[in-house]
Amino acid sequence: MSLKPDTFDLHQLIHTMKTAVIVVNEQMLVHFINDAGLNLLETGLSQIKDRSLSTVLLGDSIDFDKFTRALSHNEAFTEAELQFCFKDGRSVMVDLHATPLDHESDTFLLIEVLPIDKQRKISQETQQYAQQVAAKELIRGLAHEIKNPLGGIRGAAQLLGKELKDPSQAEFTQMIIDQSDRLRALVDRLLGPNSLPQKRMCNLHEIIEKVLTVISADIMFNIHVERDYDPSIPEIHADPDMIQQALLNIARNASQALKSAKATNPVIGFRTRIERQCVIKGKRHGLCALISIIDNGPGVPAELKDTLFYPMVTSKRKGSGLGLSIAQTLADHHQGKIDVESFPGYTEFTLHLPITIKDDTP
Repeated sequence: MSLKPDTFDLHQLIHTMKTAVIVVNEQMLVHFINDAGLNLLETGLSQIKDRSLSTVLLGDSIDFDKFTRALSHNEAFTEAELQFCFKDGRSVMVDLHATPLDHESDTFLLIEVLPIDKQRKISQETQQYAQQVAAKELIRGLAHEIKNPLGGIRGAAQLLGKELKDPSQAEFTQMIIDQSDRLRALVDRLLGPNSLPQKRMCNLHEIIEKVLTVISADIMFNIHVERDYDPSIPEIHADPDMIQQALLNIARNASQALKSAKATNPVIGFRTRIERQCVIKGKRHGLCALISIIDNGPGVPAELKDTLFYPMVTSKRKGSGLGLSIAQTLADHHQGKIDVESFPGYTEFTLHLPITIKDDTP
């Protein structure tokens, strides 16, 4: 027997949906929200009803002006892979669709929010990794093409310098040699670390403490350092120098970001955890060690988030853009990865390292 549409309890159907449904008025006050919406915001109906979404969401994470324009122009819009950042410190990636609607002579905006599930995140990570590899291979090819003529230019300048009879002209050939050496050094840095890891059993917390010793000497203004270690993490089979360099590159970026932003009460935190059934580049690992470096700086600029680990990508005026690229390469040498979660006031880089007793792969 088929059911007639009016036999459905539409109110109940909306509350059983997995998609968060939020209806706001022209003042951006919540007029209606279903159970999935309450779960997403982690709040109760009495705490959010007739109140603005800005009471739970950070203003920088959502463009409320876009909602207002949608209402004034009566136009729907969609935002894919939007980072919802909450005032309690949470962050979640969502797909959002907003539709204006009229009800009893009033205008409302129907907002549908669907959190992106873990499987989709894994797929995105795989795609991003493939793009990073392609970019690195392109740069590697260009770097080799540059190195070959540089050697010829340098050699020719040396020969020419020996033939010159006027000593005052030697400074010009020396300039050619110096600039060739500078370009060669830059190319070598672009190619990144090529040596194979020298793996042995090592303690991650000892590595972190060495990193802390180095950055403490570099910090030119007062940054508070916090430790949150999981003592149950076993020793892992890794190259401690490579792991230290990867963490050092991330930590230096964090300290420089805090210094440049002149953050109030700047903090860098180091946290270690265990994760089970971790998927890295499409491969599942039974056990992984997670090392997170967290700061309360301005966050990663939105325009850099997708290319953050590419060589030569930086927001710093005098930065080389190689630190994070090298860190990711060092993680690759350990079949690991580096993730980043960032919004204003919070940035977390997490190094994932598979825990193995012995790793026969380089």
